[in-house]
Amino acid sequence: MTVEEKIGQVIQPEWKSISPAEVAQYHIGSIEAGGGSAPGGNKYASVREWVSSIEPYYDASVDPARNRVIIPLIWAADAVHGHNNVFGATLFPHNIGLGATRDPDLIRRIGEATAAEVRSTGMDWSFAPTIAVARDDRWGRAYESYSEDPRIVAQYAASMVTGLEGSGSTFLDKDHVISTAKHFLGDGSTDGGRDQGNSLASEADLIRLHAPGYTQAIDAGTQSIMASFNSWHGVKMHANHALMTEVLKGRMGFDGIIMGDWNAHGQIPGCSDADCAAAFNAGLDIYNAPKDWKALYANLVREVNDGTISKARLNDAVRRILRVKMRMGVFDEPTPDQRPDTYQPIGTPAHRALARQAVRESLVLLKNNGVLPINPNSTVLIAGDGADNIAMQSGGWTLSWQGADNGPKDFPGATSIYLGLKSQIEVAGGHVQFSPDGESARKADVAIVVFGEAPYAEFMGDQTDVALHHDNDESLDLIRKLKAQGIAVVAVMLGGFNRSAQHLLEVYLLVF
Repeated sequence: MTVEEKIGQVIQPEWKSISPAEVAQYHIGSIEAGGGSAPGGNKYASVREWVSSIEPYYDASVDPARNRVIIPLIWAADAVHGHNNVFGATLFPHNIGLGATRDPDLIRRIGEATAAEVRSTGMDWSFAPTIAVARDDRWGRAYESYSEDPRIVAQYAASMVTGLEGSGSTFLDKDHVISTAKHFLGDGSTDGGRDQGNSLASEADLIRLHAPGYTQAIDAGTQSIMASFNSWHGVKMHANHALMTEVLKGRMGFDGIIMGDWNAHGQIPGCSDADCAAAFNAGLDIYNAPKDWKALYANLVREVNDGTISKARLNDAVRRILRVKMRMGVFDEPTPDQRPDTYQPIGTPAHRALARQAVRESLVLLKNNGVLPINPNSTVLIAGDGADNIAMQSGGWTLSWQGADNGPKDFPGATSIYLGLKSQIEVAGGHVQFSPDGESARKADVAIVVFGEAPYAEFMGDQTDVALHHDNDESLDLIRKLKAQGIAVVAVMLGGFNRSAQHLLEVYLLVF
């Protein structure tokens, strides 16, 4: 391979910034469909439309008339709680909910279901699981962490990687995809819970708390590990040769791909999104370069030719990429449109049943002073702004990056909390009143108030405290009003945090 052909393999553009012709021209080895990315910007695109959009890019990579060396393109997606970019796909609880299930086999089965739906759309690679150990609930990505307990995170890391990639005779077969353990290392330990911030954790705590998930993910066979935005004691992870090369590739024996995060290399001092040899020399194998990838390509070619980046380092990165592609079997597979797993149904009854099981097992009863179980013959008032709000139930990374721009029509086949309760209460012989603001036609025996956080993702969810800010006063006032009327209240709180003790104590005092 020429230097130019090799450089194309180590750059991953975002779908919207590249054409099929440019895949061949620049020898591009992989493409990402980022959060909210969809064919033609249409979030209602069908599976067939997804595959039809991906197909020309793949064809360009294997066209012998345009490529001296044929290396098939692979396609990545942020499938972090199901194949959440795709309309009609099965959505599973976010990691913080799954952590409450204490059910590793369930996590493996969720990985299998997600892999099947990713493969259905002609894709090969999931940027999951997130195996951060969230130590500060103010962090906007706390809900992407299975637990603050590294033992739970490590166990789940192995389960999800196994589910996504398979094991033994099923490893990376036609029903599985490449997994990505992320974000290496210490993303859940930043000072003040600031996303992309600086971790001041000691080396002992970095090893004890934040590394075990990666050991288990590697042992389970993960083929990709994503470097983190955060710094450790002032050094950006994307520039940390000691941790990426000496520890991860050396002492931990990881022989797969170290993937970059979205333009994170551009945050390294002295670097830009379009020019950063430092990240590559530190051990990064693929740049996540959504927009400025052409300039990055040119600069990397120049830096290899002038010796800023050694040819040995470039060869190591390309060898890792080709190794993963070989393990994935992409050299032997037909075009995505012709693969046997493509176009398989998504959002199937079996996958939705699995999602319902995950929801049931993820629920946490904080306290009950005799309010539950509710008498089947009761008149139940269902209230709160989260009661009939599937977008609020689903959170961020749902059809869009933030997940805040969705409505009822965006979730075919989904059931809101209100509709689920209504069906079960009426079957049991009870009566339902629905009033988001708590106004009811006649006095209820019990009220179920659903409230919590609006959807968010990443740094957009960072807070300076652990209070529930979204309609907090209104929600608590509603609970107070109902209690003043002598109505027993069950409070159902939706949130991306795991132990906001001060606020939860306030809810205890009001409700029970």
